[in-house]
Amino acid sequence: MDDTPIGRAAQLAVEALGRAGQGLPRPEQTRVMVVANQKGGVGKTTTTVNLAASLALHGARVLVIDLDPQGNASTALGVDHHAEVPSVYDVLVEAKPLAEVVQPVPDVEGLFCAPATIDLAGAEIELVSLVARESRLKRAIDAYEQPLDYIFIDCPPSLGLLTVNAMVAGNEVLIPIQCEYYALEGLGQLLHNVDLVRGHLNPRLHVSTILLTMYDGRTRLASQVADEVRGHFGAEVLRTSIPRSVRISEAPSYGQTVLTYDPGSSGSLSYLEAAREMALRGMPRQGEAHHERHDGGAQ
Repeated sequence: MDDTPIGRAAQLAVEALGRAGQGLPRPEQTRVMVVANQKGGVGKTTTTVNLAASLALHGARVLVIDLDPQGNASTALGVDHHAEVPSVYDVLVEAKPLAEVVQPVPDVEGLFCAPATIDLAGAEIELVSLVARESRLKRAIDAYEQPLDYIFIDCPPSLGLLTVNAMVAGNEVLIPIQCEYYALEGLGQLLHNVDLVRGHLNPRLHVSTILLTMYDGRTRLASQVADEVRGHFGAEVLRTSIPRSVRISEAPSYGQTVLTYDPGSSGSLSYLEAAREMALRGMPRQGEAHHERHDGGAQ
């Protein structure tokens, strides 16, 4: 039965292996994805790094911008982010070019990371007095000349100036929602902020993708939450959900994504499938994404 964990894993493995030879279409413009949910513990950083790695493994060029002072995305990607490392803080506060802080991710060709350091914790306060404080990240991304298909911005679990910078820079919002009680609590405020940013600062911004995480098919609660989320958001919800997985939890402690830590695990295969689904169906709507693909400045 496909409902059993082993049966589901086997089915996913067969499907993933069957498509392994098929590349994914490259987007016409760089897709800038803002991964946000001010609720902690929903799998936001895990989703960011694993979707990014999945797309890179499919041949895309992907940049992860770690905007969370905790630097968990940088850790999971095996990228150095101690206090002296040039980081996103320098980009936002000191106007350092993004190219000077971006590092290649070990083990995954085509994947890059702009790391976060603890300095970023003070950036919220320091940004307040700066000119064009909401659009500093957007200006840095626009000036970045390396070719990219996707940019994922991992936001902190709050709705402050760092998250606003991400929303002004991005054109799509990706919201991970965990399949647990109170899953939708607090999302109203996030959606309200998206509307505010769209109305005043970035008319291209829209919620394009909802991903269900920590799904446990053995519980009635998980399926109830999934039904509720699908009923609320409809077409934005990916068909693929991410299961509860020890492998997904373990991978960051080894400085890896689950894709390289345990490629055959259910978590790895689920993220590969989610990335594939997102790439195939979630292209930016016509006229909404003016971000031209970063191709070394040549268009």
